[in-house]
Amino acid sequence: MKHTMRLNPQPFKMIKNGNKTIELRLYDEKRRAIRIGDEIEFIHVDNEGQRILCVVENTFVFDSFKELYETLPLDKCGYTKAELDGAAYTDMEAYYTMEQQRKYGVVGIEIKLL
Repeated sequence: MKHTMRLNPQPFKMIKNGNKTIELRLYDEKRRAIRIGDEIEFIHVDNEGQRILCVVENTFVFDSFKELYETLPLDKCGYTKAELDGAAYTDMEAYYTMEQQRKYGVVGIEIKLL
C-alpha cells in the first residue's frame, strides 16, 4: 500500500539527505493503516512537485511523545547532533495537542529511501 504525507521543508530535507529515518506522527486512523513494507510518498509543503518515496521498515507505537522521546534515538527523528541536548517532547506540541496524543497515541515510523 502507498501512503502520502506532507512535510515541512526542514524534515523533508533531512529525510532526502538520509539524516532523518524516523518520522513522528499522531497514531490516528490514517497512520494505523501503515504496515511494514508499505511505501510513503512525502510531499514538500511549499513545493508539491518535490516528493520523496520511502519504504516503511518498522513502526514504534507509544502513548505519548514523552514516552517516544525517552525510547527512540532522537538523532534519527529529525534532530541534529547539536540540537540533541535541547530536544524535548514538548516540541511536538506545535503539531499535536496533549488531548490528541491521549486520544490516539503516537507513532515513530522508521523509513528507508527508495
